[in-house]
Amino acid sequence: MATLVSFHAHPDDEAIACGGTMAMASAAGHRVVLVTATAGECGDVTDGFLAPGETLGERRRKELAEAAGILGVARVEILGYRDSGMIGTPENEDPGCFWQTPVDEAAARLARILAEERPDVLTVYDEHGNYGHPDHIQVHRVGVRAAEMARVERVYEATMNRDEFRRLMARAAELGLGEADLPDMDDIGDQMGLPEELLTAAVDVSSHLDVKRRAMAAHTSQIAENSFFLAMPPVAFAAAFGTEWYRRRGVPPGLREREILPDGV
Repeated sequence: MATLVSFHAHPDDEAIACGGTMAMASAAGHRVVLVTATAGECGDVTDGFLAPGETLGERRRKELAEAAGILGVARVEILGYRDSGMIGTPENEDPGCFWQTPVDEAAARLARILAEERPDVLTVYDEHGNYGHPDHIQVHRVGVRAAEMARVERVYEATMNRDEFRRLMARAAELGLGEADLPDMDDIGDQMGLPEELLTAAVDVSSHLDVKRRAMAAHTSQIAENSFFLAMPPVAFAAAFGTEWYRRRGVPPGLREREILPDGV
């Protein structure tokens, strides 16, 4: 049995980025540990969604626990930093937010969990956080440093395949997506994911796609049933989320791996 630790910025990131990988690992009998840096206090929520007196952070903790149960996660930890919001917002200047925390300080907190779990694999994000969010960038920095502290050798950067995303956008009509549903590719530029040539692993999670979708749907405060993610036709959802992409640190680029857990465990 292997142990996979998956490190994320906020509740719901885990289901979107690595939900299929986590579900597959758990179903195969491996131990899956989920760590988020924050409780996602700065997420968007519609008026009247929260119960009287309930905070968004409290709701998102509950949603994280539900999603983790769906994915088969054995242990959930939140490092306890505040959500940083976006650059230029007051929340991003809060000294208690994740973005403002010194890397070594946050890494030591994560490294303690890694030392307890002794994972075979740790997942983080790529160096620009997949799309530029400061907390996602910090996940990369903190996760990489924590792996050094705890001597975790197999570190995979969960990311998006930028070239595959562009290919999917070219097939939008075929996949049942209207033009109004699509992002502006000029706005995305080089901020989304990594070029395919830099990736090392493409994990086919289609066998656990329903589990991944249910885990995403558990985050109702952020991913409503009528949201773009969950309202897309099944064929489009499968095309967009049926493969999870990674770059393994310390190895040459090239899509050679179909799973991230080591063979024979």
